[in-house]
Amino acid sequence: MKKRKGFTLIELLVVIAIIAVLMVILMPALKRAKEQGQRAVCISNMKQLALCWILYCDDNDDKIVNGAPLGTEGTAIGDSGTGHANEIPWIGVAFSGQYTQGVQLSERTQIDAIRRGGLWPYALDLKLYSCPSGYRGEMVTYAAFDGVNGLRRNNTTKRGCYLKKRTEIRGAQALRMVYIDEGWVTPDSFAVNYDNEAWWDDPTVRHGDGTNIAFADGRAEYHKWKGTETIMFGRNQDRTHTSACPTDTDEGKQDLHYIQKGCWGDLGYTPSVW
Repeated sequence: MKKRKGFTLIELLVVIAIIAVLMVILMPALKRAKEQGQRAVCISNMKQLALCWILYCDDNDDKIVNGAPLGTEGTAIGDSGTGHANEIPWIGVAFSGQYTQGVQLSERTQIDAIRRGGLWPYALDLKLYSCPSGYRGEMVTYAAFDGVNGLRRNNTTKRGCYLKKRTEIRGAQALRMVYIDEGWVTPDSFAVNYDNEAWWDDPTVRHGDGTNIAFADGRAEYHKWKGTETIMFGRNQDRTHTSACPTDTDEGKQDLHYIQKGCWGDLGYTPSVW
């Protein structure tokens, strides 16, 4: 009888061990490559949304689309009590009333909210409203900033601070923030204090140690946080909200100042560090 040739058990175990070692080496690189791809798609989405935001202004006598969806889940109705009477929000209410517990609306309700929004005629692709790194079933991960016709905050009556029209922007439009990749939908618009050195909504850590932001000139870019406390706090706030991000270091304060200036145009107080 002819003797059959084959692998021994030891040889098979050695091959499996080599494959396992290669996987350990390659996985971080593959993860980074995947993240970079998702970041690029997210930036592209946000750039297109910013351009649609500009087109809306052009078609509406330079008026900025309502950035603060409020009301019943899935609807898109202007709220007169917040200064948005007869102003359809850019998207409808795509967040749950139990958002602090991580509750997510059904895809159908979220889609209804998007399609009823004021920006839908300009951005007719559902994929533009969310980052590909979001959770399954998340149709919206982007939020408008308070300062661009979002929800008005304390002491923001200074000219060029809270904007109803694009022509009210003082200084470079390239510095004024329009949308942020918040990562999950919270009520109204992305909030940050104007008159004191403190966060309101939590800093979002979406891609690496930062997030993507779109600006009033139609561009979008990745911003990496400087402060360790900003990064660590943001990572721990996934699908929850506490409004207690610390600013213990100069770098952490710089993170806060960057968002405040982008949202409101300047700082409404004397900062402890520039």
